[in-house]
Amino acid sequence: MEFSNFTFEVQPVFENDDGSFDYPDTYSDSWKTTKPRDEISAISDEDATTGGNLRRLCKLTRAWRNKHGVVMGGLLVDTLAYNFLTSTTEHRSGASETYGEMMRDFLLYLADQVDHDFYLALGSRQRVRVKKHFQKKAASGAELCTEAVNAAGQKNEYKKWRAVFGKSVPAIATGGETALAARSFNDTEEFIEDTHPVDIRFSVEISCTVTQDGFRPTSLTAFLNLFSRLPAKKQLAFAIDNTDVPGSYEVRWRVLNRGAEAERRDHIRGGIVHPTRGTERREVTSFRGNHYVECYVIKRNVVVARGHIDIPIAAEAAS
Repeated sequence: MEFSNFTFEVQPVFENDDGSFDYPDTYSDSWKTTKPRDEISAISDEDATTGGNLRRLCKLTRAWRNKHGVVMGGLLVDTLAYNFLTSTTEHRSGASETYGEMMRDFLLYLADQVDHDFYLALGSRQRVRVKKHFQKKAASGAELCTEAVNAAGQKNEYKKWRAVFGKSVPAIATGGETALAARSFNDTEEFIEDTHPVDIRFSVEISCTVTQDGFRPTSLTAFLNLFSRLPAKKQLAFAIDNTDVPGSYEVRWRVLNRGAEAERRDHIRGGIVHPTRGTERREVTSFRGNHYVECYVIKRNVVVARGHIDIPIAAEAAS
C-alpha cells in the first residue's frame, strides 16, 4: 500500500493459540512464526523500568543508523538496546542531560560485540539476523559522541551532535544577521532528509575512479596509496560498487566541497543531484580541501541505503 512518502507491505497471517502468528515467507518459500506481542510486552516493561530510556535509546540509535547508513533492522536495534540496558545500571534511570553519554556508551557496547550471525529477540527469543557487521561504524560513532560530549557548552556542540544524528538534531539560531554578515559564502548544502524519508535497510558501497588525459584510469584507493591527496584537473567517476537493495531503485548523489578555499570561492555546493550517466556521477577536481561525496539509494520514495567517500584534494585542486 503506497502513500505519499511511505509504503506498507501487507501479508496474511494466522493467529495461533499461544498468541503467535504464522506467516508465509516468499523468500524461503515456507511458513514462519512471529511473536510480536512478546516483543512489544518486553520492550514496554523494560521501558517502564528505565523511565523511558529504552525507547529513547532506540530512537537515538535509529537516527544514528539513518545518518551513517548502518544496516540494522528495527528489531535488531531494539534487541541490542534492551541487552545493553539490562546489562548495566549506569543509564537505567538517566536524565536528559546524560543521553549523550548513554548513546556513547551504547555505541562502545556495539563496537565491542563479537561477530554474530543472529541475536535472540527481546521477549520472543526468536532469531534476529545480522545482515551486516556494525562494529566499525559503531566505533566511529562512539568517537563522534565523545567529541560532542566534550564540547558541552561550547559553540560547536550543536555541530558535533549533528555529526552524530544528522538533521534529527533540531536547527538552532546561529547568531542572526551578525553571523550571516561574517560568513563569506552562500550555504547551498541540502539534506536528503528534507525531501525523502530515511529508513536504512540495505547497504551500498561506492567507489571512485581517477582519470587524466594520457593516463590509465585507477581507483582512488590505489592513487591515495601512492599520494596523500589528489592533484588538480583529475576526472572522478563515482559508481556503486555493490548494493543489496532488491529490484529497481533510484540513485541520487551529493557533492560537498569543504574547507577555506571552497568558502572563499563561494563554491561549497552540497546539493542533491541526479547521476551523470546511469547511476554514475562524474566530477572534476579543481581546488584544495577534504571533500565529501554521498550516495543515496531510493526505493518507493524512501532512502533505504546510503554510503559516502572522502576526497582529499591538494592545493589548487575539489570535486
